[in-house]
Amino acid sequence: MAMNMEGEETIEAPIGKVWEALNDPAVLKASIPGCESLEKKSDTELAATVSLKIGPIKARFQGQVELKNLKPPHSYTIQGEGKGGIAGFAKGGADVELKEQGPNETLLTYKVNADVGGKIAQLGSRLIMSTSKKLAGQFFSNLNEQVTKG
Repeated sequence: MAMNMEGEETIEAPIGKVWEALNDPAVLKASIPGCESLEKKSDTELAATVSLKIGPIKARFQGQVELKNLKPPHSYTIQGEGKGGIAGFAKGGADVELKEQGPNETLLTYKVNADVGGKIAQLGSRLIMSTSKKLAGQFFSNLNEQVTKG
């Protein structure tokens, strides 16, 4: 089942600092809802374990994340795939773009496309879509918090 969504987040920090955060495994781990571990495999590859509850199903996904199309400090694509055993799988990507709004303000916009299958996909598109929107929103507001707290 495929989904697409987009959104934006204004971050009170210079563009360089936001870009750094988007490439920092510790910041990403703290920002991803349900992230148990995030390990850097190379400059553009990460391995992650994420536990999520979607409706009645609780699943732990083991996954790979790759950063592509890097255009520092303006944009990149983050792509990932996670397997959650009998719960199913999720794979997808997000195009993330940063625009300087001022010396200390950055507008982050994202476009996400994802595909889920297995048991999770049987929960119905409304629940999956609303959960995905919530998780994406949570990720970017967590990221915002991580960037601006320092």
